[in-house]
Amino acid sequence: MNQSRRFDPLLSRAQEAEDAAARELAQRQRALAEHEARLAELRRYAEEYAGSQMSATSPAQLANRRAFIDRLQSAVEQKSRTVDSNRQSVELERGRLLLASRDKQVLEQLAASYRAQERQVDERREQREMDDIGARRARLAALVSGESGT
Repeated sequence: MNQSRRFDPLLSRAQEAEDAAARELAQRQRALAEHEARLAELRRYAEEYAGSQMSATSPAQLANRRAFIDRLQSAVEQKSRTVDSNRQSVELERGRLLLASRDKQVLEQLAASYRAQERQVDERREQREMDDIGARRARLAALVSGESGT
């Protein structure tokens, strides 16, 4: 069982890589959820502010209101880009996790194959040993019966 044990450090590293990728994905998903929540709040506020009636009628007040609405819209667009960037990051990490899982699975299958081969070799060796013991007993029995017959 020497060959399959060589895979233990590789399997351990593969598991660590998979775990690290899973942690990173979870962190990225949390960040995405936070940014999506902030975007939703910002959109709600912008819609409420834009939909609210303004009692002031001076041109300066209207210009200030329009400028604030424009800044809100700009903030919504910026936050939307941040959310999109975070989504891409989540997808990238999801891909990394998938690759790490596949790498680990390949190593596990390879190690299992080596273990199965080693088991077969051991079983064949044990069978040969049992056959040798049986053959010795048969020769000994033949010798014993040959001596008693003389």
